[in-house]
Amino acid sequence: MGAFHAYDIRGIYNVDFDKDIVYKTGYFLPELLGTDKVLTGRDCRVSSPEIHDWLLKGITDAGADVYDIGLSTTPMVYFATANYGFKASVQITASHNPANYNGMKVSMENALPVGLDNGLGRIKEWIDEGRECIPAAHKGSVHEMDVRADYLEFLLRNKGDYSGLKIAFDLSNGMSSLFARQIFGDAPAYIFDEMDGRFPNHEPNPLVPENVKALKDLVRNTGADIGVIYDGDADRVMFVDEKSEFISPDLMIAVLGHWFLEKKGEKGIVLQDIRSSKAVGEYLTPMGAEMKTWKVGRAFAARKLREIDGVYGGELAGHYYFRDFFYSDSGLLASMLILNVVADMKKKGVSVSQLVSRIARYKNSGEINFRVEDKAGAMDAVRDFFISRETPSAMMDFDGYRVEFPEWWFNIRPSNTEPYLRFICEAVSDDLLEEKVNAAEGLLAEKFGAVRA
Repeated sequence: MGAFHAYDIRGIYNVDFDKDIVYKTGYFLPELLGTDKVLTGRDCRVSSPEIHDWLLKGITDAGADVYDIGLSTTPMVYFATANYGFKASVQITASHNPANYNGMKVSMENALPVGLDNGLGRIKEWIDEGRECIPAAHKGSVHEMDVRADYLEFLLRNKGDYSGLKIAFDLSNGMSSLFARQIFGDAPAYIFDEMDGRFPNHEPNPLVPENVKALKDLVRNTGADIGVIYDGDADRVMFVDEKSEFISPDLMIAVLGHWFLEKKGEKGIVLQDIRSSKAVGEYLTPMGAEMKTWKVGRAFAARKLREIDGVYGGELAGHYYFRDFFYSDSGLLASMLILNVVADMKKKGVSVSQLVSRIARYKNSGEINFRVEDKAGAMDAVRDFFISRETPSAMMDFDGYRVEFPEWWFNIRPSNTEPYLRFICEAVSDDLLEEKVNAAEGLLAEKFGAVRA
């Protein structure tokens, strides 16, 4: 079973992992993190109740107490972990994956992520070694804990005046349904706003264009100023402008600068992932941002933002991290802050598409997946091919390679879970972008038999 990944435990339930893996993970977790109290939450997937039962059985058999907050967004688990001082928590979710997937996101003290390199790998070793799970003489207890009121109160501190905005929401039948109407009211247009872990309308992944089509139609039909769509567990959020055009999520890192750097005057470090558009830093630096680039994924971003005490950060995948939210990510919080900016801009006569056009200065390929077995060799070959023809202006060698040239750049990085290389390229013109993408694709096909996934 291969459900242990860099950031979490995730896969098709009863294929990649089963109740035995869940039980043992629960059993070993208190020892791993040195605690006798574990916070738990879950999403609305059909398999979540069964996983919940076996997780709790494992934790209590180890002699630890469970504090269960029930149905929850993943950021609500982060909030509860840090706000109430828990040293361990588990959210049962598969985030944006299809309905037959599920998993567990594990956090430690201060809601810092536990990934394969700082804990999950050890649990996997203990399971693979067949280490026994002997029930404790004094089993732990399960305590139901309601944190919704406290979490909602925290979110509402950041609420602006949205009365002048027409907003369209797609809640993806996911966990944002817990709070969206309580935050934004009944005035916006909503679709797929009932929790349904079968995800009958579309998969809860806003990065797939097909899944955003209904929101685009809603924006068009209602004349909305902006469309907002969350993923399944509400840790990510993405946007559609008033013309029903999808906005690349990395560009919203720049939009958030108007809130933190301008309105609140919080000059400081802003974190972006290695795939982010060069335009983000060019837009934010004049506002007082010091840009830092780091690896992809919460397991890396949340820890790095805390380490450097960054004001906020974001990723191409639609995660946004905030110092004022325990250096963690929240789709609902991010959407509130971005809507605050959009509302202010509308008062100045600036539409969402006009605001984004001020930021986006380059042509971007989006992330392209290539199926290839020799990922390390292929990455090196692409890097060497381009730097042998041009002198780079900058180069980063973590999370694959990001190589920058005066008029274009690329990032090539391996998937942590699949035999894919992920390639993204950005250039000053469509012609230059096409030239570079074709060159990379031709090289990968010729030398490594790679094809687009």
